[in-house]
Amino acid sequence: MTTLTQVQGHSHGKSRAGMLPALFAVILGLALITLTGHVQASALHDAAHDMRHATGFPCH
Repeated sequence: MTTLTQVQGHSHGKSRAGMLPALFAVILGLALITLTGHVQASALHDAAHDMRHATGFPCH
């Protein structure tokens, strides 16, 4: 009977790969907050209103 052992090298690759989705979420969140902070309120309202109509939700 032969037993094989696996030696793990650097664990930095896995931790960095695990950080990519979190980093992307942070960047996307900051971009959304920045963009919506600079847009006029009426433009945001109109976009949300049009989206409700496009997805079939009543709003009136």
